[in-house]
Amino acid sequence: MRPFRLSRRAVLRGAGSVAFALPWLEAMTPEKPAQAAAPPAKRFIGVYTPGGTVLENWRPTGTENAFTLSKILQPLLPVKDRVMVVDGVDMTCAVGEQNQAGLIGLLTGTSQTGSPMNFASGPSVDQVLAGRLSQGLRLPSLELAVRWGTGKAHGLVSPIDILSFADTPTFAPVAPRLDPVKIWQELFGSVSTSAPGQLWEKSILDAVSARYAKLSKRLGAADRQRLEQHAARVRELEVDVSQWAACQAPELIDTSDYNPTTGLNSGDAGEIKDVATDAAIPKVGKLMIDMLVMALACDLTAVATLMWSDTEAKHTFPWLGLNEHLHFYMNDGGYHPNECTTIFTWYQTQHAYLLQQLALQRARNGGSLLDETVVFFGSHIQSPATHSKVDMPFLLAGGGGGLRTNRWVRNNRASHNDLLVSILNLCGDPRTTFGDPDFCTGPLGGLT
Repeated sequence: MRPFRLSRRAVLRGAGSVAFALPWLEAMTPEKPAQAAAPPAKRFIGVYTPGGTVLENWRPTGTENAFTLSKILQPLLPVKDRVMVVDGVDMTCAVGEQNQAGLIGLLTGTSQTGSPMNFASGPSVDQVLAGRLSQGLRLPSLELAVRWGTGKAHGLVSPIDILSFADTPTFAPVAPRLDPVKIWQELFGSVSTSAPGQLWEKSILDAVSARYAKLSKRLGAADRQRLEQHAARVRELEVDVSQWAACQAPELIDTSDYNPTTGLNSGDAGEIKDVATDAAIPKVGKLMIDMLVMALACDLTAVATLMWSDTEAKHTFPWLGLNEHLHFYMNDGGYHPNECTTIFTWYQTQHAYLLQQLALQRARNGGSLLDETVVFFGSHIQSPATHSKVDMPFLLAGGGGGLRTNRWVRNNRASHNDLLVSILNLCGDPRTTFGDPDFCTGPLGGLT
């Protein structure tokens, strides 16, 4: 009789999707070492920051696998191992008005053709992925924005303030949600925070105990002992499961000093200031991040975007001691690289917080939300002074789709359309082109 054998990848399954990997057992069939293909990312987040970057203060130093974060990226140090700095990528599709074309092209890979008031001629990556990743969830996608619609946008939908475009024949602009209180009520006002943890409410071990017993009878004495020890460890894990609860509504803080529609009263040159609302940006931004993370953790959606402003960002930064708007420091008041560096560095502190919160949330099948997510950070230009779109300040983060982070990946004038293709591929979409085909050659290599 042939000896009983198990695959090293064998698991015990219980009700629903509960599954547990087994410890190494002598009964496991020897296999040649092989690297299994990473599963596709289950979630996608796109984050937009205005103004580009101060490239000499953004670019790391060192080598691909041994690099030192720059002044602007230094706040990412606690999550450096979950970040990939993507260097040497040009946004070649951004043809049109210098600000509008950059924002339109950032997630669509299409140009702004015809009138300066025209929008995208294709869907954005997030909306394409919404149809793939958010099937069966309450929201296809979640679009959030902080201090949005400033300056010439006057708080209205405009080519200078829209990041997402529908995956429909008209590619309609998708306006972000702005009011943190309304967003909280819509997302969490009727959510049962115990729902995603239902699989854990019953004894995890009870769900597979019968299979443990059946398997144990077919094993030798040494393997039975290993299996019993493994079961004990699972039971210990179960004791702490209350700390793993994935779905919990974030605290709704007081934002009464923040006017989400203040852009409706904005002036073209940023001369009309709402300092109280501007001062509330940090706490509102944190709340937006908390809601975004928990929307993913609660399986309300699998796709989200966050805009820190529109392309003009004509609001002040009182918490940084900066009383003029970003466009003033970019070029309206002459180029101020020090002030721009201060602003861009602050944004990275918020991005580090986002990644840390994703890492703290347990995914249903083990690991964290960050492990299953691809996060893309980008802007609509590279140079604040010239609006150049060469050497764009792009970052990827997470572990979804096998993304290999803790690296500084340098490219030689690659097209950002190819980066968009790679993001789609990481999320399980097999296409080889995206956006305007004139600016696309295929997926960008070196990400996995």
